[in-house]
Amino acid sequence: MSGLKDKAISGASWSLTGRLLQQGVQFLIGIILARLLMPEEYGLVAMALVFITVFYVFVDSGFSTAIIQRKEITKSDLSTVFYLNLGVSVIAFIILYLLAPLIAKFYGNIQLVRIVRTLSLMIILYALTIVQNSLLVRDIRFKIKTRIELVSQILSGIIAIYLAYKGYGVWALIWKTLLNQIFVNIQLWMSNRWLPSFEFNKNSFKELFGFSNKLLVSGIIDRVYQQINRLVVGKFFPAAELGYYTKAEQFNNLPSHTISNSLMSFLLPVFSKMQDDIERLRRAIVKVIKIVMYFNVNAMLLMFILSEPLIIGLLGEQWRGAVPYLRLLVFVGLFYPMHTINVQILTALGRSDLFLKVEVYKKIIGSTSVLLGIFVGIQAMICGMIVTSFISLAINTYYTNKLLRLGLFEQLKCISKTFFVALIMVILMLPLTIFLKSYLNNIELLILISSISFFLVLFISNLLRLEEYTEIKLIVTKLIKRNG
Repeated sequence: MSGLKDKAISGASWSLTGRLLQQGVQFLIGIILARLLMPEEYGLVAMALVFITVFYVFVDSGFSTAIIQRKEITKSDLSTVFYLNLGVSVIAFIILYLLAPLIAKFYGNIQLVRIVRTLSLMIILYALTIVQNSLLVRDIRFKIKTRIELVSQILSGIIAIYLAYKGYGVWALIWKTLLNQIFVNIQLWMSNRWLPSFEFNKNSFKELFGFSNKLLVSGIIDRVYQQINRLVVGKFFPAAELGYYTKAEQFNNLPSHTISNSLMSFLLPVFSKMQDDIERLRRAIVKVIKIVMYFNVNAMLLMFILSEPLIIGLLGEQWRGAVPYLRLLVFVGLFYPMHTINVQILTALGRSDLFLKVEVYKKIIGSTSVLLGIFVGIQAMICGMIVTSFISLAINTYYTNKLLRLGLFEQLKCISKTFFVALIMVILMLPLTIFLKSYLNNIELLILISSISFFLVLFISNLLRLEEYTEIKLIVTKLIKRNG
């Protein structure tokens, strides 16, 4: 038990460290590129990716999760998945290549033909890494994964900045996306000893697809739902508005998705190993919820306070249009890690049927926000997304309660003290930010309020002796001793 705990802590630390470093590098590169490029150019790439990212789900088909979740995996299983992923990716590339003129016509922008066809190469490149990446996650080898992603992000970012500086415009963003995946591919194949054998096992396919097919359907539903907001903005509003929305979404995703994506990486293999010990799994989930939400709630509400200095101070006045979107999107991301944890529980317990059911319910309810975007406006659409987020959490936790006796009330009770700490921060820092706005520039305001808020949260947490705060200190101390 202690071995799994140590491995989980090590995996979690490397996963989170990797995400933080990667997001930090991406954030820095993004700031430089945003100052060199225009919102319209970001909007064009976002338009193309709306369609391309949906095909990622078809290529994966849920097999990456099946590889991680499965107790025993054979070389035959891995080779079967590899060739299936590759075959589907080639078909997807051909479809997108042929659809490119129609996509350009849909948006009314002829530039999208070349952009869609070029970015579609990403699908084949991605297919070549699915098995290799899944094996790293399955074995909780996040140190290697962190190194690969970080190096790729830095190299592709440097090249993109050079291209943007030389006036390549939107193609700087396109080459950044492609080169990042190419660098990931090269390093993954160099770091992993596994190589596919020349075999395709029908029995392996049937067994793995028996688990993954529901994940495929739920993945398609989720990916289409995630992209449909961008589709609506890109279709019914100018490209610049999609650029504003996309940039606000990227800022919003920094805390919530960094934490959640790190969780997705290590929770599934760890929870899967606990699937036969329900009480132990329940205790682990409560602890994870407390720790993760302590970070996320405070970070998201601080972002709400600092939306304007964050966007304008870092990106420039030309991005002011993203500020109102970010202020609202903060509340969409507030509970996002809890969504991740609850759906990972279903997957870890092998209940892909419930996973699919949850996704269908959530997306039916969430479709109302899309209608608001079409008929009312982008801010109304985001307000609809906020309401949907809370309803979706209730749906997620309903099945967690049935399986583990850990429903919505119990989970919210776990984080009530965290919300109390964050609320004090907002009450004190928001008026101070408004007052100092007339005396400080955006960067000075950003640094000052962030610093005060950080120490204020630590002080209150220590004063109240928050369990999650104490647990975080113990984990950090343990990691420092181990690496010291």
